[in-house]
Amino acid sequence: MSVHFTRNRSAFAVAGLLLAAAAPTAYASLDTGTVPAPTRGAPYIETRLFFGTERPDGGPAVTERQFAAFVDKEVTPGFPDGLTVQDGRGQWRDANGRVEKERSYELILLYPVSAAGANDRRIEEVRRAYEKAFGQEAVARVDDRTRVDF
Repeated sequence: MSVHFTRNRSAFAVAGLLLAAAAPTAYASLDTGTVPAPTRGAPYIETRLFFGTERPDGGPAVTERQFAAFVDKEVTPGFPDGLTVQDGRGQWRDANGRVEKERSYELILLYPVSAAGANDRRIEEVRRAYEKAFGQEAVARVDDRTRVDF
């Protein structure tokens, strides 16, 4: 009986050690964020504008040179602190229900939340100017709150 008791006792000890070792991992997965993530940067707005290059009237596509001149004239004066332009390929359904696939540009602007009101007007002017200059149906806009650290 004592050998059987010793064997059971050893099995319970090993099981206890395994549970003790695994418990922190199991409980860590249940942690709901008691340790806050570090907060870096200041509150900013990130605005992304999407410019298509194909013209709905069938005219020639907006060239890289034309787009760069547009940015220099219409965007840079209102956002002299900086911006990013990325080349892309996009698609969207036009007003006639056709899916248009085209080369596109993504313009990214970052600005403090405190400047959101004034920048909203400027951004809308940029969108309207592009639509008018290049006969576009729309320029898509996405706004997100973020934190930025330079």
